[in-house]
Order: sequence, then structure tokens, then C-alpha cells
Amino acid sequence: MSTGHTAPDRGKSRIAKTMGKARIFSESLPFIKAYRDTTVVIKYGGSAMVDDALRSSFADDVAMLHYVGIKSIIVHGGGPRISEAMHQRGVEPQWLEGLRVTDAETMRVVQATLAGEINPDIVRLVNAHGSVATGVNGLDGNLFVARARDERLGFVGEITRVNPGIVSSLLGQGFVPVVAPIARGEDGEVYNVNADTAAGALASALGAKKLVYLTDVEGLYRVFGREDSLISRSTEQGIRELLASGTVTSGMLPKLESCVRAIDEGVERVHILDGRVQHAVLLEVFTPEGIGTMITKEPVP
Repeated sequence: MSTGHTAPDRGKSRIAKTMGKARIFSESLPFIKAYRDTTVVIKYGGSAMVDDALRSSFADDVAMLHYVGIKSIIVHGGGPRISEAMHQRGVEPQWLEGLRVTDAETMRVVQATLAGEINPDIVRLVNAHGSVATGVNGLDGNLFVARARDERLGFVGEITRVNPGIVSSLLGQGFVPVVAPIARGEDGEVYNVNADTAAGALASALGAKKLVYLTDVEGLYRVFGREDSLISRSTEQGIRELLASGTVTSGMLPKLESCVRAIDEGVERVHILDGRVQHAVLLEVFTPEGIGTMITKEPVP
């Protein structure tokens, strides 16, 4: 007996799914046009660096940005890998106000791990999509120049000057620079620089349109740990008030200080995203909703 319904047509289902993908790409077109030929600095860290699926999706995102004409720079951290390498050498990591205490032995581990292991690994991942990425560290072309931040921290640097020529040159040649955050000291030493701080300083020096931080939280919370206190949008002044409140966790402190400095120095938008979400960067750049927390100079309607 007939039910009045035709049998499912697998061909139509496949076409519908393909049309859905085409619609998503079509909806991203205004954002591609808006950001083409602009500069985006991405601070890469957290789970996105250690989970294989997230590492793969991040490489996909960076390649996509590159091929649609967005000039991307990756500034990477490497805290867990550095701590692991220190443990292997019998050195116990120490922290002060969210920053790694860095004596001479720790600095050797930091430099070897960031520039010798993590940086080329990220380059390899991105270059699975073609020869688009190239590794740089803050010593190259004196990209980052620093002085000692606090004698209690040892060889932890505060950036005093950014010489972005080498990064600008690589962008002009069509590369995606992958930057390890170490710096030449004004005293000739090598310094460990917080990756959040380095990303913000580089974004400011390049006049970046966007500065993106990948983290292990959904975004910025007014009260850490309370999901209902997630801040979707804020201004530079709002972040200053949050910093003054004394409620910011030590791990978020360098990030928010860098956000304020970057906005103050001309970066148009700063985003704090959940790097545990696959394709978080594409969701932010190419969708009207965006994700995470967006920070601007003035309120955005």
C-alpha cells in the first residue's frame, strides 16, 4: 500500500549538503573582501598546540587565510613543552605573576625548545598546504629587542623595540611568518618574552587589523569560571577597569595588558578565542556572529 511518500533520494541529500557548504562559503565573501590585504596576527598556544585534531584545523585555518589574501603572522608559545624539557633536565619550573622565572639554564631550554623544536613543527604543519610558512625568531633581524623586566624573573624580557622589517619582507614575498618569542637584550643577552606580549607588540608595529589570541577558555569572563559572566564585547576602557579590579587571573594578566596596549597603539580589533574549538579562527574572521570576546577602542553597535 502506498503511503504517499517517495523513497529517500540519496542524490538529493548529497546535493542539499553540497549547497549548504556553498552557502556558507558565499556568506563569507563580504568578510573575505573586507579583510583581504589586511594583516592578522595570531597568538597560537594552549590545547590548539597539543591536540592533533586542533593542530590540523589550525593549520587549515591559516592556509585558508593565506589563500584568500589575508596576511597572517603566527606568534607561538610553548609553555608545556618547555616545562617538559626542563623536567627532563631535572629543573623545576617556577612562576611569578604568570611569567616563567628564567635563569641561564632555563633560557637555554627555552631557546632550544621554541626555536629548534616548536617553530619548525608549526611550519611543517602549515606547509602541508603548500610552501607558505617560514620560521622566524625574535633574534632574526633584531625583530624583538628587550631589557630585563624584573630581576626576580631573570632572563625574562620586556620588549623595548620592534623591528618588523624581516616580517614585512616575508609577508611581501607571500609567506606566513611563524615567530618564536625570544629577544635580543639591550645588554647583548637572549631573553624569554611572553608570547602574548610579543604578539601584541608585533601587531602594533605592523598596524594589524586584527590580533587574535587562542586560549583554553571560551573567552574573557567577568568572574573567572562562571560561564554566565562571559564578556562577548568590551572596549579598551572596559578592560582597563577589569585590570584595575584585581580579579584577573595571573595567566590572563599579560594577555589583557597586551590587548590594551595593542588597541591603544592602533590595532582595530583584538579577539580572545577558545582554541579548543575546531576552526576557531575561521569562525571569528568569516562569520557575522564571531566567537569568544572582541575588544575595540570604542563600543561597536
